[in-house]
Amino acid sequence: MPYHLFKCSECIPEREQHAVVKGEGEDLTSCLPLGYLNTIPGTISERGCAFCGAKHVIGTPMKDVIHLCHGPVGCTYDTWQTKRYISDDGNFQLKYTFASDMKEKHVVFGAEDQLRNSIKEAFRAFPHIKRMTIYQTCASALIGDDMNALAQEIMDEMPDVDIFVCNSPGFAGPSQSGGHHKINIAWINQKVGTFEPEIKSRYVINYVGDYNIQGDVEVMCDYFRRMGIQVLSVFTGNGRYDDLRSMHRAQLNVLECARSAEYICNELRVRYGIPRLDIDGFGFEMLSESLMKVALFFGLEKEAQAIIDEETARWKPEFDWYAKRLKGVKVCLWPGGSKLWHWAHIIEKEMGLDVVSIYSKFGHQGDFEKGVARVKPGTLAIDDPNELEGLEAMEDWKPDIIFTGVRPGEVAKKVRVPYLNAHAYHNGPWKGYEGWVRFARDIYNAVYSPIHQLSGIDISKDDFPLDCGFMTQKLVCGRDITDENGEREYTGTYDCVTPLRGKEYPPYPEPLSEAV
Repeated sequence: MPYHLFKCSECIPEREQHAVVKGEGEDLTSCLPLGYLNTIPGTISERGCAFCGAKHVIGTPMKDVIHLCHGPVGCTYDTWQTKRYISDDGNFQLKYTFASDMKEKHVVFGAEDQLRNSIKEAFRAFPHIKRMTIYQTCASALIGDDMNALAQEIMDEMPDVDIFVCNSPGFAGPSQSGGHHKINIAWINQKVGTFEPEIKSRYVINYVGDYNIQGDVEVMCDYFRRMGIQVLSVFTGNGRYDDLRSMHRAQLNVLECARSAEYICNELRVRYGIPRLDIDGFGFEMLSESLMKVALFFGLEKEAQAIIDEETARWKPEFDWYAKRLKGVKVCLWPGGSKLWHWAHIIEKEMGLDVVSIYSKFGHQGDFEKGVARVKPGTLAIDDPNELEGLEAMEDWKPDIIFTGVRPGEVAKKVRVPYLNAHAYHNGPWKGYEGWVRFARDIYNAVYSPIHQLSGIDISKDDFPLDCGFMTQKLVCGRDITDENGEREYTGTYDCVTPLRGKEYPPYPEPLSEAV
């Protein structure tokens, strides 16, 4: 077993089995890190908690809902407006956050009265909102407040409102993935089957596991609508509360993020006989295959092919411009759960990137199985890494860019490695054909950023005139750009920064001036 023990973790030898380096000829029987286990004490994990996984990831993207945390205000604040889960109703779910504001006295004497008052106050403040989700936190779980009974009491008193209770305290699982499971099962137990929708098409689906990051949902739903398919509900990006109560009337569950939402799909299959179909909205090839899979289920192959041909013709030439200039760029793919395998193969195949490491803070064994299977030998795979291990991995594997979240991303910037926000995107959406071009453009702009290159200048040591300014003459990324015939268009040998001393400088190499 090719386990990898970081130097910084030698004092915690248990960490060795949570990182592997894939070797030549090795398969998943001999090259798989341990995943989704309790965090080892002392490792300074960067994981989110189960409460965060329930509220922040899955619950909050529902747009016409008061999302109320029964707990200290800090839990609410920590999960408020940190991702771009936009909606088409004025982003109510991003503008406001609600909490019962539990304090020490409530822990001692009980907090049900505090919660009751908070619920009524929230409905009075926003009378046009008639739906609410209440999230349990560690504090309210430890004292045993009966949130379900209280919610039913309020609904009996106010018949026009509906309340969903999610019992997912922070300690309910080893990571935020535990919260994914809790809210999935709670929703189907409490709400699915309690509302009857209007069916407008012969072809009806639930689109599951998409949270509308910068508009991802609208991109994908547009493809489905153009195929003649009714999207009955979206779990949960830009989703309506009552639409999600009617999930039992769909003919097919189309699943995007298997890590966060496969649980509800599996239960819908068991309880209502609705089949599950996994798709992928990233990459020209994988997206085209996904649209055709959905089309084959309904017999809409002609409609799907028309969309594929139209979108590919429109966006592929622009994408190819970026792909040619990204070839050989080394990437650490350090996102959440499913993106480590959603992206691992396709960004190498279509963009020419070189994936040197993958990791996940809350991925299960299945995520690592798919991720490790899709990377080449020599790739480092890590479960639940901490800041020191991330820094050591960057020093040893020397990536040109990292796709990750804000916390490890900001650490990477300190050692002059640019990052893209894999969780909330830089300039999304990244799904769909046009989105894949945006993704490539964001990578290009990060890797070839003149400002990033200037960050390496030490003004206390480097020799350049401060009184005359300076200019970036050429980005030093150590690679040449060649055209389709192998001819060199420009080389990576110019100086990065050239002092301005009244000289006349040549313009940027032509390819850089063509960037879209």
